[in-house]
Amino acid sequence: MSDSQPNNPLHGITMEMIITALVERYGWEALGQHIAIRCFQENPSIKSSLKFLRRTPWARARVEDLYLHPVDPE
Repeated sequence: MSDSQPNNPLHGITMEMIITALVERYGWEALGQHIAIRCFQENPSIKSSLKFLRRTPWARARVEDLYLHPVDPE
């Protein structure tokens, strides 16, 4: 079985890379408005966000969706 995942656009991209890219694009405040979760709104950090998103599949899915389908920053 091959390790290649040609149909997975997130293959090889870590959650840390995704969060970093989103913070660079939107900033923490706007990111917290797009995805209303506490780890983006109160004392946000990459470390706290990673911890939460690794345990919370629905939130991780929303973050991945925003990464794959960005909206214009406000």
